Amino acid sequence: MAAGQIGYGVPPSLSAKVTGSFAYLTIRDRMPTILTKAIDTIHRNKNKFFEEHGEEGISAEKQAISLLSKLRNELQTDKPFLELMDGLSDTESWNQYMQRQQSQLGDQELVSWFKLPWLYVECYMYRRIQEAIWLNPPINNFDVFNEGKTQSFFESQQAVMALCTYLGDVQKSMEKLSENQLSEHFNKLLQVSLWGNKCDLSISAGQENSQKASPIDSLPSLQSFILVNDSNMVWLTLTSSRRPEGSGQKTADRVDIVLDNAGFELVTDLVLADFLVSSGLVRHIHFHGKCFPWFVSDVTANDFQWTIRQTMAANHKWMSKSGYQWQSYLNEGIWSYHDHPFWTQPHEFCDMAADAPDLYATLQEANLVLFKGDLNYRKLTGDREWGHTVDFCTALRGFEPAPLCSLRTLKANVQVGLQPGQGEKLSTQDPSWMTNGKYAVIQFHGPKLE
Repeated sequence: MAAGQIGYGVPPSLSAKVTGSFAYLTIRDRMPTILTKAIDTIHRNKNKFFEEHGEEGISAEKQAISLLSKLRNELQTDKPFLELMDGLSDTESWNQYMQRQQSQLGDQELVSWFKLPWLYVECYMYRRIQEAIWLNPPINNFDVFNEGKTQSFFESQQAVMALCTYLGDVQKSMEKLSENQLSEHFNKLLQVSLWGNKCDLSISAGQENSQKASPIDSLPSLQSFILVNDSNMVWLTLTSSRRPEGSGQKTADRVDIVLDNAGFELVTDLVLADFLVSSGLVRHIHFHGKCFPWFVSDVTANDFQWTIRQTMAANHKWMSKSGYQWQSYLNEGIWSYHDHPFWTQPHEFCDMAADAPDLYATLQEANLVLFKGDLNYRKLTGDREWGHTVDFCTALRGFEPAPLCSLRTLKANVQVGLQPGQGEKLSTQDPSWMTNGKYAVIQFHGPKLE
């Protein structure tokens, strides 16, 4: 099936066509708020731009604000989408995607904010923010979301210290751990990485959203909010793909982590990755981040490096020790960071094999791929109106480069793989269960393990 086509039995995409729906409210309320904050951030940095670039910096600041104000007006008045004009490497594929959407809509109406799939509309806004910055050198590398990401990291210091201390304690006794104890620590750190995903600045339209409690101590009280828990399948995948090392110890070759948010969530991912390597479960970790600032709090290469530097510089024994260990993994090639334009495009992941075959081939080399967060889940499932009991496998529509697992707290109206009646019961108990970030899934798909 050609990329972008909908097959028989595939439900429509979530969109803002239904007034009052979560998609509608996001586009009407949350997205303009994010644009307003981006405009304010650029304006507040006016003096910095002047100090660094003189009058040229001030002129670029005004021009970027003008483009973003225009974008906000287009959104709020449901104007037709415009083609990108910045001539970057992904510009053409974005414009082709828009033409594809227009051909699906027909000649009667133009593609616009409240008519198109919500997933595409959100992605398009962030790409247009990038265009507004990129077209205005010398401030074209400015990250309008950086302040929120660094704030989230600093406000979560207590939790980060607690987590690094826990990891240090586990590593001290690693040699003596039984397989069951190892599995227990793995489950705890997998769940910490799962709940780290609550700290998402795009869902709170950039409001403060950090972690203050000790993450390990919070786990028991959060257990009942995990709606699907396939942790045992993830563990079996890791242990069954282990191959003997020279010492006779068995290790899986590679786990890929498709990252979501910077700040506290990224630290939970780094701690999990450290445990996987230091326990001998995994040989290499590939992290996948974004090429440019995206969905307010997503990890870029700068955020990744900055977080490790900050952790190294911390005035806390275990935190600093962790930071130095992470840098050492990167220096030795045990860890590596990658980005690819596909992650900052609007495509569903079932389009990846056709639209980004190089990335698909890269993921095929992993023993396991962990997809963090809500946006990745929406792209895994095509952000469609699936019934809650539809199999995860069905919703993936052929996307299976390797065994994969979604670690996601729910912040959008799509959730598959539930038990019969589970969705209805939740709707009665908590009508906003799909969007309030209180519930989560550890949802696995892979070849059947013998």
